Amino acid sequence: MAQDKIFLQATSGASDFKFDAQVAEVFDDMLVRSVPFYLEQQRMVAEISKQFASKDTAVYDLGCSTATTLINLSQAIDAPVRFVGYDNSMPMLERARRNIEEHGCDRQVELRFGDLNGSLSNLSIDRASVVTMCWTLQFIRPLQRDQLIRWIHDGMVDNGALIITEKVLANNASLNNLFVDCYYALKKRNDYSETEIARKREALENVLVPYRIDENIELFRRNGFAEVETVFQWYNFAAFVCIKRPR
Repeated sequence: MAQDKIFLQATSGASDFKFDAQVAEVFDDMLVRSVPFYLEQQRMVAEISKQFASKDTAVYDLGCSTATTLINLSQAIDAPVRFVGYDNSMPMLERARRNIEEHGCDRQVELRFGDLNGSLSNLSIDRASVVTMCWTLQFIRPLQRDQLIRWIHDGMVDNGALIITEKVLANNASLNNLFVDCYYALKKRNDYSETEIARKREALENVLVPYRIDENIELFRRNGFAEVETVFQWYNFAAFVCIKRPR
């Protein structure tokens, strides 16, 4: 696994964060070192997905990046389903294809190019029993989020699950600052320097827009999901399970 040293460079942080070839090459290391309890959250996503995946449906990962989640899902789910991943970065999709081939699941997984911030009419979700979005929704423009969640809901079968892992805001500003400080302490423990942390924060400022937990829950409910539960929280990170019930 190539080590993430992108923000050691003097020019890093001078522009918005992009999922380009340089990031794709080190993205797996970046996630393990930057997302708290990353491996445990991946395990949780797979465990929950296994309970909702049903015969002759599809499992989608939106913002599939290097296909780690898709690979885990294909290994965990026994039911005969289709696995589909969407991403808007061609370098990420190329890396995903290599990872899928290396794990021997290229016949099970279909990768598609698609921009969730663009027109959803060019994309499709069909008979999905599980949809996952792992640290993806935070990169969707706020004005696009209602349309996206409704589109996901409408493409799912009854009793299907939308599983979302996400960066979140605290209700209280001082607590939010405390949570951010604790998060940066984790990154330092994982061998990121203060310079790297500051440069990445600057690069993400205009492209990553988190919501509070209650704002996310309201977003999911008003767009059709009858049941929403928070299943994980660590300071300013959380995970949600949203269930589509028959009307």
